[in-house]
Amino acid sequence: MSTRPFSIRIFVAEGIPDGLRMVEKSNWVGLGMVCPRGRYSHVRKREEFSNSGVYILVGSEGDNDQPTIYVGEAETVRDRLDSHQANKDFWQLAIVFTTKGNPLNKAEVQYLESRLVELASKNKRCNLDNNTQPKRPSLSESDEAEVCGYLDELLSLLSVLGVRAFETPISTTQSKTKFYLSGNSWDASGFETNSGFAVLAGSMARRETVPSMDTYLKTRPNLVKDGVLVESNGQLQFTIDHEFNSPSHAATVITGRNTNGRAEWKDENGISLKQYQEKTADS
Repeated sequence: MSTRPFSIRIFVAEGIPDGLRMVEKSNWVGLGMVCPRGRYSHVRKREEFSNSGVYILVGSEGDNDQPTIYVGEAETVRDRLDSHQANKDFWQLAIVFTTKGNPLNKAEVQYLESRLVELASKNKRCNLDNNTQPKRPSLSESDEAEVCGYLDELLSLLSVLGVRAFETPISTTQSKTKFYLSGNSWDASGFETNSGFAVLAGSMARRETVPSMDTYLKTRPNLVKDGVLVESNGQLQFTIDHEFNSPSHAATVITGRNTNGRAEWKDENGISLKQYQEKTADS
């Protein structure tokens, strides 16, 4: 997906900030709807919910510090959300993508669903509630190009809406300045991102933890369960680039103890992330 400036228009349909919101993007035929679960029964009869579309349920489950995500598609979105309102407990927010004009056909919404599940599975930034990987339907070359364009626009809106489960971590700078964290039982590298800090695939983390690890203690077993961390020669190895919400979160998971990430992550010249940030802020 290319990076370019764009504008969006958010219509607060119920007149309350935490109610139903309609999201439109400049020069895009699509329409996004952000609906808190508590408001769904109040707005479900709106015409937009009778359209075809792809939807994402967002919530939390258990002690996983990553969001739980479910991706689905429907020829009539209302029917599927009615079912999930009754049968799925975890979700607190439904994000629906449909169109303002000609409706998406069955093959198109199935394609979008399949691609979104693929991205969520690959990037491992959520607890994915889908039990199976939907197959991509067969599309003509031109139809696939068109729906891929729709998907690019959809993904850019998800980022604005704070849902990052489908993204690969991206550096905050074009140079991708690397930072390193080394010790007797760990050896990691990573870079600063717009929303936190990403640890690169191949980085090694300490296998043991100390009781004082506190807040982030639950993160490690979840990362092992999701396959982000795997055992390797008595350590834990990152299988993919993985973004944490802060440099300290990343450093603590790697070292197995509470760690000040801004002080401990250092570039190739031994400059700490804190010093680097202060230097770039002054320049």
